[in-house]
This record gives sequence, structure tokens and C-alpha cells, in this order.
Amino acid sequence: MRLFSCCSVLVLLISVKCSKYVAKHKGTPGTLTHRVYLKTADNVPISPFHDIPLKVRDGVYNMVVEMPRWTNAKFETSKKEKLNPIIHDSKVYDGVERVRYVHNVFPYHGYMWNYGSIPQTWEDPNFIDPHTGVGGDNDPVDILEIGSKVGYVGEVKEVKILGVIALIDKDETDWKVISIDINDPMAESLNDIEDVNEKMPGLLPASRDFFRNYKVPRGGKYNIFGFDGEWQGREFTENLLEETHGRWRELLNRESKGKIMTENTSNAGSPWHISKKEARDILKSNPPYTPGAAVPPPDSAQYVSFVERTVSEPVCSVVEREGVEGEDNVCVPSE
Repeated sequence: MRLFSCCSVLVLLISVKCSKYVAKHKGTPGTLTHRVYLKTADNVPISPFHDIPLKVRDGVYNMVVEMPRWTNAKFETSKKEKLNPIIHDSKVYDGVERVRYVHNVFPYHGYMWNYGSIPQTWEDPNFIDPHTGVGGDNDPVDILEIGSKVGYVGEVKEVKILGVIALIDKDETDWKVISIDINDPMAESLNDIEDVNEKMPGLLPASRDFFRNYKVPRGGKYNIFGFDGEWQGREFTENLLEETHGRWRELLNRESKGKIMTENTSNAGSPWHISKKEARDILKSNPPYTPGAAVPPPDSAQYVSFVERTVSEPVCSVVEREGVEGEDNVCVPSE
């Protein structure tokens, strides 16, 4: 008998039904073994990248939560593992691979929204985006959800799209879509990016400030933006999602396997469609979930990092680059 709610991750002891999808934990939290797989409500393992539809219906999209609001454990959808579980990202520190925590850039603690990815989208690194002049970051499109309810790792939210900002990170296009849970009390009054400015003043500039600065504490550079750092509206964003959905479909139907795992259980026409048994065997190959042995975050995960705000908005200028069609097609840092 299932007694626990999957909406309470901190006390999750077993997998339970929650809406259309189930978050299934494997391994030990706080270690390199921790994985969060997704299953349908009828117990079929799926890929959060390839099996969850882009849309629920017209105007409503799916979002997979990877990092709940105000948390800084760096979870992300794996491209290297079959069925693309959500993993605790890692980095080598002093010669030892350890799980990663995002720096708390003052005045924020972790991420200020529910953060995750949009299923069945792909930012193709070989497609030179005319708005930024550089290719995609090889990931699903990132999404921020700004409602009042804190999500949990592996939650699938149904959201309304509001806008997007064109982040350029290490010469790669990294779109950041902003949205709101359709069940949030504010959802009816938020329909486009200007509504966010009106109803939630300060949120958009703070979000842009975060993305410009958040990699500086770990030795990275200040990020820059397309469109002079201006947020684009709902219509532009929905067109962008349709384009990236088309590129995802091309990825899924490739005959030769690349570096992105495309195994799936719902796209029967794909060369990488697998049976339910094969999918269940993938889950079984992981160590069992052992929350009682969880490793707590290091003290450093609570440290606050201070970053000098050196550039006033807009944070970049758009110039023309030789060999790229169209005007105003490259973003470079402002002086």
C-alpha cells in the first residue's frame, strides 16, 4: 500500500502516484549515485527529455522541474544515460569528483524560481541562431516557473508560457523561458511578458541580473544577452518552442547514435524506441533508493558569494558578423 505523497520529496521513501507522472528515486541523495527517473502513472518508465509531450493542449506546456525554488543542489536532465534521468551534476574538486552546488550569489539563495527543462525541445549546436549569431547549447530549452508553490525534483508542471530571454553562455545560445503554473492563483492575470513587469515588478531585472552573474563566483565570465538583454514576449517564445521541437524530432529520428541518449518508450517510429521491459531493466540496474544514508550538503553550499555589478543594462550590443546572414546578428559585451 502506498502511503506517502510524491509531492513531499524530503520524506519520500517509496515511489507513488502523483498526477500523470511518478518521480522514482534511485541511489543515495547527496552522492554521485542519486538519480530521479520518471514513470507514467501506470508504471511505465519514460524519458523526461523524449517521452513527455511538449504541449498538454493549446497554450499549455509541460515543464520538468530539476531545481526547486531557493535550492542550489545542481540537478539536471542527463544526456549521457539511457532514459535521461535527472542527476545531481558533479565536478572535480581537488582531484575528486563531487556533487555540485550552485553558488548563492547575493542576494539570492540558489535559484529564485522553479527551474527545469521543456520536454521534446532541443537547442541544436549546429544551428546558428539568427538572433544571437551562435549555435545552441545542445540541451533541452531551459524554463523558469514563477508561481507561488515550490516544486520538487522530477515534478511535471503544466505551465503557461510568458516570455524568454536570450542568454549567451560560452558562445552558445541558451534560451531561458519564463512561465507560470496554470494552477497558480496569479495564472489568470499573467498572459504575456509585460504582465510580469506589471504584476511582479523587479522579477525580470533580478532574473536577468542572476543569469549575467551566477557563474562568476566559480571563475566564469559575466554572461551576455541577445536583444540588448530585453525579454521577448509569449508569441515569440511559442514560435521558438515550435522550432526547437522540430529540431528535437530530427534528433530523435537519427539513425546513428550521437552523444545524446535518445532511448524512449512512447515514440514508436523512432529508431531508439525500446520496450517497457527494456525500460524497467534500466531502472533495475541502478542501486536502490537509500534516503537514510543521505549525505548532507557541505557547509560551503550555504556560503554567500558577492559579485560586483560592473555593467549597467543593457549588458550587450548587437553587431553584424561576417559570414552570418541578417543584420544585427551577434551580441558582444558592452564597454
